[in-house]
Amino acid sequence: MLAATLLALTAAVLHAGWNLAVKQSGDRFLALWGQFTLAGAIGLVVILAVGGFPAGGWRWAALSGTIHVPYCWFLARAYDHGDFSLVYPMARGGGALLAAIGGLLFLDDRISPLGMAAIVLVAVGLFLIAGRAEGPEVASALVVAVTIGAYSVSDAQGIRSTGDNLYALATFVGTGTMTTLFGLATGRAAAMRTAMAANWRRYLALGIASSVTYGLVQLAFRRAPVGYVTALRESSVVIAAFAGSRVLGEAAGRRRIAASAVVVAGLIVLVVAR
Repeated sequence: MLAATLLALTAAVLHAGWNLAVKQSGDRFLALWGQFTLAGAIGLVVILAVGGFPAGGWRWAALSGTIHVPYCWFLARAYDHGDFSLVYPMARGGGALLAAIGGLLFLDDRISPLGMAAIVLVAVGLFLIAGRAEGPEVASALVVAVTIGAYSVSDAQGIRSTGDNLYALATFVGTGTMTTLFGLATGRAAAMRTAMAANWRRYLALGIASSVTYGLVQLAFRRAPVGYVTALRESSVVIAAFAGSRVLGEAAGRRRIAASAVVVAGLIVLVVAR
């Protein structure tokens, strides 16, 4: 159990860390595009090296990649306008909340009365994080939360239908492909080439970090109950609130850290109650 705890907490730190790096980037959409494109390239090499991936799984990976286009766009917009300690906890906490609701509606998951109470607790925590903020960063973070809930439900169905551990790598391929097509369709080809040439090492590091994050979670799942690992992984929202306050010097840090802890508490109860 100790190993699983360390793996899950390391994954939480890495996830908050690469998001912090995106927040500190110049063009944040290009930073997200670059990391997912290189992560997808790595994923494709691995998939081909081990003999391929179930054909039926690619449609789910493509759907996940398509959903990641608005995820990347609105996450970049949210980071452009809002504090890291506001955007990340709202997006991740809200996404986990919507994923639970989506599982209830679309995947025949069941949630107990205690689980419903946990959903209310998470919602209260998100309200406290937002405070009186009402700018475009709040709307964008909520859109990101919707996309997280959507791709979480889609990925859950993809994993269940394929039963293949390589599914996550396939989603990186899908995301890299779809964000590239979006960038080209919106006339950003020159900016993409320039950004990749100048920042490919940074993008590669971010891509590896996002890939390793998933791998650590999978290793933790093999050593501890899924609910335990999931709850620990969501501690990243508290880490992000702390980083925004201490690293970036954002205001309202203490309130957001406390509110993020409420969100994590609600998610832990939700996981235990399901």
